[in-house]
Amino acid sequence: MPQRRKTYENLGEFIDALEKECELVRILEEVDPILEITEIADRVSKSPGGGKALLFENVKGSDMPLLINGFGSVRRMAMALGVESVEDISSQISALLNIAPPESLMDKMRMIPVLMDLAKFPPRKVSGPAPCQEVVYKGDEVDLDIFPVLKCWPDDAGRFITFPLVFSKGLDGRRNLGMYRMQLFDRKTTGMHWHIHKDGAHHFHEYKKAGKKMEVAVAIGSDPVVTYSATAPLPRGVDELLLAGLIRKKPVNIVKCLTVDIFVPADAEIILEGYVDPSEELKIEGPFGDHTGYYSLSDHYPVFHVTAVTHRKKPAYFTTIVGKPPMEDCYMAEATSRIFLPMLKTVAPEIVDYKLPWEGVFHNCVLVGMEKEFPGAAQRLMSVMWGTGQMSFAKMILVLDSGIDLGDYQGVLETMLRNIDVSADLTVTEGVLDVLDHSAPNPLRGSKLGIDATGRFRGERERNLPKLETLDENVIRKEMVRLGIASFNILGADLPNRILVCAVNKRKEGKAKSKFDEIIKGPAGGMVNILLFVDEGIDTANLSTVAWKFFNNTDPGRDIILQENKLMLDATKKLASDGHSREWPADIEMSAEIKKGIDRLWPKLGIDT
Repeated sequence: MPQRRKTYENLGEFIDALEKECELVRILEEVDPILEITEIADRVSKSPGGGKALLFENVKGSDMPLLINGFGSVRRMAMALGVESVEDISSQISALLNIAPPESLMDKMRMIPVLMDLAKFPPRKVSGPAPCQEVVYKGDEVDLDIFPVLKCWPDDAGRFITFPLVFSKGLDGRRNLGMYRMQLFDRKTTGMHWHIHKDGAHHFHEYKKAGKKMEVAVAIGSDPVVTYSATAPLPRGVDELLLAGLIRKKPVNIVKCLTVDIFVPADAEIILEGYVDPSEELKIEGPFGDHTGYYSLSDHYPVFHVTAVTHRKKPAYFTTIVGKPPMEDCYMAEATSRIFLPMLKTVAPEIVDYKLPWEGVFHNCVLVGMEKEFPGAAQRLMSVMWGTGQMSFAKMILVLDSGIDLGDYQGVLETMLRNIDVSADLTVTEGVLDVLDHSAPNPLRGSKLGIDATGRFRGERERNLPKLETLDENVIRKEMVRLGIASFNILGADLPNRILVCAVNKRKEGKAKSKFDEIIKGPAGGMVNILLFVDEGIDTANLSTVAWKFFNNTDPGRDIILQENKLMLDATKKLASDGHSREWPADIEMSAEIKKGIDRLWPKLGIDT
């Protein structure tokens, strides 16, 4: 039986535990929530292992301390969930899913303890006033400016609540808990950033169709299990608070709000109560520096009207930032991939393991290892995954045999370059994409890429691997100089498939396709068979950055071209001349002024990274 740690009743207990375990840095210097906290937290989250959690105790303009990077390491993520390893929760879910249907009276008797155990976990209603209602503001007293809400990045449209637990219920009364960013519009209203495929948006459209206002409540700073559960990819209608109870091994106490008929965690730090009126015009929200490492573009979203604010007498504000990985959300996503592997196996039992590389920003790349049992099994698995829950948003899936260490990215790359036949092992199809995918010609739908790097099975056609000329890097270097390509890198020098990564200036040199044609017809063309283009200024030796650009900037149907058994991968920014009419978002980058200011402040912060 896996050894369990302590779970926490509230955020304060979690903060105390982080400090006791030397996982917390208290920052006493005054720091501005406008950009400065982001710059500090970004540096820490990108340090080896994710750095420490940060508790800012002197936030400019607010009396509340601010916690950030609380989940930003493997260890802190396990601490948050009360386990030694998140794999322990995966084992528990697997045990529940693998209960065989009872065939005898004795089988039914054996199930009784399991069912009785599960019956202990649904949320438990308590009478108020609860800790989250110790201080109350209603009507004109409401002022969201009392909270240290961050402006995260220079081109953000304003300040955003980034770690809100948004509670709603459908017309059938079923609860949903989700996490959707909220831009502060004024003292009493925010945006409600429901992506079209989220359950909160489903509830919104129910109320819109019925012509009714939709009550909503938002918790900020609950116990860490509840906060995590708000991000869990559960099927529609499954109560996230039941998952939280299952992980905690005890129910979540909930209390009714004061102005809306919504129940919220009784031990939360802060509660915002209010409504969304579907009859209102939508309001422009964004841009916002998002987890893709790019700004998500502005668009129209519903408005959340706050009717009451309640909070503890001395609340802490729990928040996070997102941007170019790795950041805190990467550790949360890694935990999710481990915890929900058993559920994925129920629809595709041939899956041994899967991995979501940070460079793929959770929805752009999936590595999956499988037990292959028949011809075409890899292609079938791709189709199954593209039709399953959150996996339906995956843009690229690479299928490998079991036994491959999916966390060894260099080994995965070498296996792919050793195995694939570029003329036969790439599957390009179309389907739904994440709303944040900016590379497709149209939003929400575009092309997808599947790569079969498994060993050949009996009945499958033998691979036709390329017969490349002996690699001569001097020849390639001279060719790059001739073509004006300042930065390049060669991957797979000793493997059947070789990649030449080239950084090109498209505004100066035209389409990447023209460079592709020149290279494959020149002396370098016989030495490599895959050309990957990124924009000038990208360090082609930094494989993490190159992969990030490839996964984010490539629309497979448009940007992957097979010509004379040579493959072009265009991961450059797309222009109108490329057939891309949508606005292309900017990379997230902190301003030089803020960086310099934090450089000066850094020695006083007490952060050892």
